[in-house]
Order: sequence, then structure tokens, then C-alpha cells
Amino acid sequence: MNPARPAAGVRLCALDEIEDPGARGFTFQVEKSWFLGFVVRLGEEVFGYVDQCPHNGFPLAASPDKFLTREKDLILCGAHGALFKIGDGACVAGPCYGQRLQPWPIVLQGGAVLTAEG
Repeated sequence: MNPARPAAGVRLCALDEIEDPGARGFTFQVEKSWFLGFVVRLGEEVFGYVDQCPHNGFPLAASPDKFLTREKDLILCGAHGALFKIGDGACVAGPCYGQRLQPWPIVLQGGAVLTAEG
């Protein structure tokens, strides 16, 4: 287990701090360990993923918070162009076709996005 991964119940942000549709990245550090994750918003739904491409292990965003395609309908790996479905992280195009992003359990509670058990 990554010691920098936040425990359940950590408040990440308010829902209205994420564009609709849109995404926001989060970085946590404990000593020399790092955890990178991101949250995608579609209306009142939120989806969390570990910010790591299953193909090469690189973070997905080419620039801060740029996790989605121009149309904002898919998650994009800025390193090699792989495309992932927002709702389940399944790769639908690119060198990791058929693989999935690793989920990062989050929950929406009282207008805030929080980390969850999982």
C-alpha cells in the first residue's frame, strides 16, 4: 500500500470546484512516497482514478487538470493518446486497449468530494 495514498474521509474539494464535465488532479506526498489521483465530474456523478497509465505508468495529464479529450467525453493519456471511458476507466483506444485505469474510491457527500474506503 502506498503510504501517501490518503485515508478514507479526506476532503478533496467541493463539487463545484470541478467543471461539469471536467476533471481535477490531486497530489499527496509522505516522505519519499507520492500518490497522484484525479476526479472526473459528470453532472452530480464523480469518478476517481489513480493518475497512472496502465501502458507505461506515466501520469495521464499533459498539463495540470487536463485529463479529458477536447469533447470532454473520454479520459486521455497525454503521453501516447490512449482513451478511457469515464465511468469505468476501460481503455477503448491506444496501446493499452482492453486494460483499465485503477479506480480511486471517492464519494460525494454534502457537496464535497471525499476519499472513500476501498
